[in-house]
Amino acid sequence: MIPDGHPLLLALLILFGISFLIQAFYYLYYYLAPARFKPPESSVFRGPVSVIICARNEEENLRNFLPAVLEQDYPDFEVIVVNDCSEDDSDSILAGFLIKYKRLKVSNITRDPKFTHNKKFAQFIGIKAAKNELLLFTDADCRPESSLWIEKMVSRFDEKTEFVLGYGGYFTGNGLLNKYIRYDCMTIAVQYLGMALRGMPYMGVGRNLAYRKSIFFEKKGFGPYSHLASGDDDLFVNSNASAGNIAAEFGRESHTRSVPALTIREYIKQKTRHLTTAKHYKASHKIILLGEPVTRIIFYASFIALIINLYAWPVVAGIFLLRFIIQLVIFILNRKKFNEPEILPLFPIFDVISPFINAAFFAGSIREGRANTTWK
Repeated sequence: MIPDGHPLLLALLILFGISFLIQAFYYLYYYLAPARFKPPESSVFRGPVSVIICARNEEENLRNFLPAVLEQDYPDFEVIVVNDCSEDDSDSILAGFLIKYKRLKVSNITRDPKFTHNKKFAQFIGIKAAKNELLLFTDADCRPESSLWIEKMVSRFDEKTEFVLGYGGYFTGNGLLNKYIRYDCMTIAVQYLGMALRGMPYMGVGRNLAYRKSIFFEKKGFGPYSHLASGDDDLFVNSNASAGNIAAEFGRESHTRSVPALTIREYIKQKTRHLTTAKHYKASHKIILLGEPVTRIIFYASFIALIINLYAWPVVAGIFLLRFIIQLVIFILNRKKFNEPEILPLFPIFDVISPFINAAFFAGSIREGRANTTWK
């Protein structure tokens, strides 16, 4: 207990109030934007599209999910699968699909012991093979939520648009890990889509991302980040997207769903690899991205200290309740928008622990980034 009248208590109250105001700004300015977003009516534009999927040892996923891409209800598209050094039965699966689906093209990369490459090289091969200006990316372990996925994503292009950000969620499963993965995925999407809608795009996800072929070559591909294991999606957007050339599409028919990690060890490896790119974001983006979790920790820590000491507790409790109501309403609206069931009861717990989990992942990603050269 801190003695009554101690100046530290007043300082904590001021810190608590400032952290609340910053938190409220993030929620009401950035995180409310996706919940309130109503895209314009679908344009009549239905230009040709090249869907690009990179796959390494994805036999089961190709068998299960590729038909949903190949059977899209869209008049003019091709699907390019880059079969990157697969050692399973992917060749046979793709050979069978080549007979059945005329839209499918396969580019094979054979293993060369003298040449180690990451996923960006496979992406480059797919982009070079594409015959169309509009490129739509997803992963081999992803399935579109509807047969209108291509149409919905393409509908957001116009003469100024060079990037379209979509939502790539995870399949619903049992257990706490699955719920946390989907919570984390949704909150990240709310963040990057909200910032994009506010004119500050900083990332996209390769599970559901579209851009023009011309901008890829105009910007010299993946540029200075070609050597990194990750970043074919977020760093390319971070480096080249702007308020004037980006659009978002995240209606339910445009979603994709991916296979989530099934074990904690698998999730740690996946999340750590994804975070290796964060240190390469623009400085302004890093400041904004750090601001919310840092002030969230300050908010909870100062709240606990003030409540323990019963200092101005009616004011403190009222501010805490107000933040919770704002957070709850916006979370419910976004959960509905992104169609993520079963995570609402756990979100207060996840909200408290996620900054610490992400900090641990980020620390691990620094070590991972020094050595990782593989793309999966």
